[in-house]
Amino acid sequence: MDELQASYAECKRLNALHGKTYYLATLLLPKSKRPYVHALYGFARYADEIVDDLASELSVDEKALALKTWGDKILGDLKSGSSSDHIGRALIDTVNRFKIPHEYFEAFLHSMTMDLTIQEYESYDDLLEYVYGSAAVIGLEMVPVLGFSDVAAFESAKKLGIAFQLANFIRDVGEDLDRGRIYLPIQELAACGVSREMLEERVLTPQIIEALKFQIARVRALQAEAAPGIALLDATSRPCIEAASSLYCGIVDEVEKIGYDIFNKRAKTSTARRIRVTSLAFLKRLSVSN
Repeated sequence: MDELQASYAECKRLNALHGKTYYLATLLLPKSKRPYVHALYGFARYADEIVDDLASELSVDEKALALKTWGDKILGDLKSGSSSDHIGRALIDTVNRFKIPHEYFEAFLHSMTMDLTIQEYESYDDLLEYVYGSAAVIGLEMVPVLGFSDVAAFESAKKLGIAFQLANFIRDVGEDLDRGRIYLPIQELAACGVSREMLEERVLTPQIIEALKFQIARVRALQAEAAPGIALLDATSRPCIEAASSLYCGIVDEVEKIGYDIFNKRAKTSTARRIRVTSLAFLKRLSVSN
């Protein structure tokens, strides 16, 4: 196995290990597209590990230095068109093949840096700066790999990426509190009568339920707005993205099913739903191939 193949293999390993739903969705893509999706995931996951490795004894400053050192190297490699990094080789090859704008990766690293020092976001607009880099750009990077017939596909991919991230925020309120963070906008929480202190008490109240319902409605609205854009992707890619949309945005359905008790239960998609969604997508994928 040469160095480039080894890099793609490492990205695939990271995807299979850490992004089980994401990885499952990639299996619905043509085999020829999968390595490039793994490469994009590998870059994002490796940067995220530097920031959020809870077992690490590194200080914030040390994590910031590690992220900057690695990030600057990758951005330099993007400009030069080649890399010796174990993740960077596959990433740069993918970026070169599909002419993916470098600014997406700059935005992602900016958001990862924000995670090191910012513990809450006052408004939704403030949060969007973070979410653009942490999630929207992932969708934007994916579109050239998936193939598209109209540039409107990019705006839809951006909205779907934001919806995915917001669904995770709703599910992970408790885990994020463990890291000292609140991603639900403070102003919107306050409008529902919720303070940071109330969240930190981890007691489900009518006010917190109201706040979660508001956020869930936003996820569903973004998902609906993004849906027409899926039809603009290559036919062989659509089943994958339809399944991803159902599974990722479906997290909010699971939050409802546990009575919004995100402090004591983890909302997760059932195995039965995963099988049902992926089976239907697989059948669609077969019909397109044939």
